[in-house]
Amino acid sequence: MPEPNFTVLYVADVSVSTDFYTKLLGRPPVQASPGFALFALQSGMMLGLWLRSAVQPPAGAVGGCELSFQLADAAEVIRLHADWVAYGLNIISAPAQMDFGFSFLAQDPDGHRLRVFAAP
Repeated sequence: MPEPNFTVLYVADVSVSTDFYTKLLGRPPVQASPGFALFALQSGMMLGLWLRSAVQPPAGAVGGCELSFQLADAAEVIRLHADWVAYGLNIISAPAQMDFGFSFLAQDPDGHRLRVFAAP
């Protein structure tokens, strides 16, 4: 049975989102055009950024989802939170203990949620 290994986010401006994720992920895209960019991650996951107005067939309202980044421990979560604050990311939830671990939440330029956590 195939398993998902590719996530696509619909974005308002591929160039803005490509710059954002290049800085956030510390790597350039492996493919980039005015309508689409693709990042190959060390985990094997692929992250695509597709120009929302060019999605075919057109997508309805975007559903709620999060890109999650699991770290080793709470200290790493706190360090990354400080880095993202320094980068100017929109932090929508400060680091806090949650049922699933220590976590904070940020947003990308299109409002996609970026969850950072360390499991207990």
